[in-house]
Amino acid sequence: MKILLLHSHPEPKSFSSYLKDIAVEILQNQGHQVTIKDLYRSNFNPVGGPWDFEELNDPTYFNYLKEQMNAYKNNNFVKELKAEMSTLENADFLLLNFPLWWTSFPAIMKGWFDRVFAFGFAYNPKDKSYNTGMFKGKKAMCCITCGASKEAYSEGGVHGDIIKLLDPIHHQLLYYTGMTVLPPFIAYRAHLSDQATLYKFIEEYKIHLKNIDTLKPIYSPFQI
Repeated sequence: MKILLLHSHPEPKSFSSYLKDIAVEILQNQGHQVTIKDLYRSNFNPVGGPWDFEELNDPTYFNYLKEQMNAYKNNNFVKELKAEMSTLENADFLLLNFPLWWTSFPAIMKGWFDRVFAFGFAYNPKDKSYNTGMFKGKKAMCCITCGASKEAYSEGGVHGDIIKLLDPIHHQLLYYTGMTVLPPFIAYRAHLSDQATLYKFIEEYKIHLKNIDTLKPIYSPFQI
């Protein structure tokens, strides 16, 4: 399986970055081909705008979505985005590795989706979304580190059920484009955990990764 690992953490020595390295090791040992996109290290520009296109269809009034669709139809994206899109298109599995910041991923990863999951290329609401999405056949999963405890992110906890909080990512982003969404792996309070707890997280993540072919999806266009 071809796996695109999209990593978003500014500190290479963070536990999130360590989990990224664990994923590469385990997945490659299973025979998977892993491509790593480290957004901070590559200094990815998360801001979409006119610079996403070789030329504008309407230079008098900038409409991002219309320009994305025009660029998709006319092969008019800049080389940087064409390369990102090609890597995603060739991947069977998208693994998102990030710290939970304000109930979502860091802005640099949001910007990657804004620019790479372009209108026309990744979705078309008229007939290419959810069960008929552009990326039907691909799988996706999140690996997350967060600051609060599992109890805080549970039903009735102070922050609420984390699976519900992640629904904008799981449902309205990944599943919206047709992807089969697997349950996330979450390391709670990683920055405050002792070595024994971190080791437990690592061993649990290894098991999670070794079972990606059998995990029951949260969302899937193939579910009846």
